[in-house]
Amino acid sequence: MKTLYLDCSMGAAGDMLCAALIELMPDPESAVRELNGIGLPHVVYEKIASQKCGIAGTHLSVRVHGEEEQEPAEGHHYDHTHHHHAHSNLASIESILTGLQVSDGVKANALAVYRLIAEAESHVHGCSVEAIHFHEVGTLDAIADVTAFCLLMERLSPDQIVASPVHVGSGTVRCTHGVLPVPAPATAYLLKDVPIYGGEVKGELCTPTGAALLKHFVARFCPMPVMRVTSIGYGMGTKDFDTANCVRALLGETETSGTETVFELSANIDDMTAEQIGFASERLFEAGAVEVYTVPVGMKKSRPGTLIRAIVKCDKKEDVLSAFFRHTTTLGVREVETKRYILTRTVESYETALGTVRVKRSEGYGVIREKAEYEDLARIARERNIPLTETETSVRKELERHG
Repeated sequence: MKTLYLDCSMGAAGDMLCAALIELMPDPESAVRELNGIGLPHVVYEKIASQKCGIAGTHLSVRVHGEEEQEPAEGHHYDHTHHHHAHSNLASIESILTGLQVSDGVKANALAVYRLIAEAESHVHGCSVEAIHFHEVGTLDAIADVTAFCLLMERLSPDQIVASPVHVGSGTVRCTHGVLPVPAPATAYLLKDVPIYGGEVKGELCTPTGAALLKHFVARFCPMPVMRVTSIGYGMGTKDFDTANCVRALLGETETSGTETVFELSANIDDMTAEQIGFASERLFEAGAVEVYTVPVGMKKSRPGTLIRAIVKCDKKEDVLSAFFRHTTTLGVREVETKRYILTRTVESYETALGTVRVKRSEGYGVIREKAEYEDLARIARERNIPLTETETSVRKELERHG
């Protein structure tokens, strides 16, 4: 599976994300020429060699009316106020995007990103989406970043996009409305349900544009999966820190069967009924757990108890933790990071004499397994008032004839 992994350990800004993708292109110079031909008025893209902490990479310069947006004293660029503001609401931005010489898919993605930003600004400022004027992200340089990223992503066409947890920085940032905490309110809203963290770096490491691009495109945020990397891109910011100020993009292949990192979340319970534990287990599954099971355990004061354990992927860990505390009586949940070996799983539907039956196929490590979906078999057995075993046998024989 063609996988793009974005390392956001120094945050994410629109220009840095674009520059990292440009480095992954077979012909980066041709990619920049294509960007300059999409028809953004008064905008010129330029690929500039850059080096941070001894690492060579690319800075993508976006000049609007001959000027490049400058960063404030701290962090990445955030305050887009010195350029023209004629196109500052969502309708005006949609008009610009509609007129670009790019595919409908690129236009749709770019507009979806701006709708995320509009929703965030609307929430922060307490007004409708239609009333929002994008003081920080509505200028042509930000439109250029969003459109470029959408176009480059279309050219790369990864099967899945994964990113690390996002470093947002710390301290404060100055913008149109004054001095705000990092992450700025709109950025914080955009990064809801995304794993983020601060640190020693003072300044804004993740901008609203970067946050919106990640939120729209990234399927999950977790440690880098096992992958065979074919190319690496470094998108550089303009500020210098003790750590290389860049977004690193890795493009490669991940196995559809293999290993994946998961977390075991466990709690010991001695004051819930069997019905309550069953209900809690259902809620853990609904929250995103891959597996939930219980084990009888002995607890303090010789009390019999129940260990409830949920297996969860990193992008659903917070949801499952919340469900643990909401639906059980535990005061604490233990976490163990581990790996699981998995087979490739696909589902196909077959028309049989008894009706439609879904068949789950698992493959990998030299093993192939097929199994009819229980719910379909049970439905047929109920509808025809026949034993489940008879349904299973009939369906299995018919599937064998299908080959």
